[in-house]
Amino acid sequence: MPTLGILTASDLGSQGKREDTSGQAIREMMTARGYIVVRYQVVPDDAELIRARLREWADSGEVDLVLTTGGTGLSSRDVTPEATSAVIERPVPGLAEAMRLQTMKSTPLSLLSRGVAGTRGCCLIVNLPGSPRGVRECLEVVLPALDHATEVLHGHPGH
Repeated sequence: MPTLGILTASDLGSQGKREDTSGQAIREMMTARGYIVVRYQVVPDDAELIRARLREWADSGEVDLVLTTGGTGLSSRDVTPEATSAVIERPVPGLAEAMRLQTMKSTPLSLLSRGVAGTRGCCLIVNLPGSPRGVRECLEVVLPALDHATEVLHGHPGH
């Protein structure tokens, strides 16, 4: 079974002032797909903290896939893509491109999402939007690719 880390970037969520509904949406969709959540945390929109958590989780060898939610917009506090870009070793731009391209059909403002994706060691890291709807729409686009990517990264290429 593939393992998953869910990292939510939210100032209010990290202070307990907002429920993490987007992280919950990830958990629901991915556990239904057979992923086991082994790491979960809500952190403030702080690039250094996000970078540290992504490095820790990816380098632990315990996490096949990290899905982040939040911090991908245009606000000055939205730093998740920069933090992720500093941590990944190999970009996988097709994932973010496909999510933006497909979701813009129902939500034209999705083109403003700056999310990125890439690998660090044997771990795939993908940025998702900070809303439950955005999470669901984006995951619907990339789920088959995520399954295949985790297999390939661990030397078990599927069909």
